[in-house]
Parts: sequence; C-alpha cells; structure tokens
Amino acid sequence: MGVKSFLIQVFTWWNGATVGTRFFTWRKGVKVGEDEQGNVYYQTKDGKKRWVIYNGLAEASRIPPGWHGWMHYRTDTPPTEDGYVPHPWEKPHEDNPTGTPAAHFPPGSLYRPQPEPVARPAHESWSPGGE
Repeated sequence: MGVKSFLIQVFTWWNGATVGTRFFTWRKGVKVGEDEQGNVYYQTKDGKKRWVIYNGLAEASRIPPGWHGWMHYRTDTPPTEDGYVPHPWEKPHEDNPTGTPAAHFPPGSLYRPQPEPVARPAHESWSPGGE
C-alpha cells in the first residue's frame, strides 16, 4: 500500500473503508458475500451487526435490492445463499447525474440548452384600470 492510498484511507470515509473499519472487519467480521459491483458484505460472528465495504465511493444506492433486504434484517439469508433473482421492475444502479451534462432539467429550467416556449404565461399582469 502506497503512502497516498494509506492517507486516503485514514482521512476519508467516502472512498472504500477507513483504517478503523478495516481493523474492525479484520477482528470481528465474517465475509458473507460480494455483489456484481464488487461491494463486499460482512457480519459479526453472532450475526448482530452487518456492514458493507464499498468498491469505490460509498453511496448507499449502490447496494442491489437483494443485499438491501439482507442489510436491513428483512431476511437472515444473504442473496448468495438463497438464489435471489431480481424482479423485472428492479433496475440496475445508475450514478446520480446531478451536476453533470446528463442531469435532468425540467421544462422552463434556465439550464436547458434550448428552453421550450411556454404555451401560456404563468401569470397575467394586473393593471389598476382593468385594461
């Protein structure tokens, strides 16, 4: 491990796991499984605590539905053991596009490259004479 990666683990919590998490995992963790994104899931030997070490940035939406159920104690059997198959309506993870060119800009947004013309104004001007 290089100096840079060591410093990143010491001073950042959002990129993989910190040194404290790795130490706790080494002492008390039992690897339960891994998902298709490379996230690794652990629990304590008695099964009372569960956690994930993300492969990259720590973003909770990167946990697939099957593992989400296991992480939140909805099931005691991890998806690697029960043959979990996602439902057709469960979509794979997509990164949050906020702040990128792929972000969603609703109609009328000033950030749309070509604003759509408004069919009618949102309000009408009032004049005291009623004209």
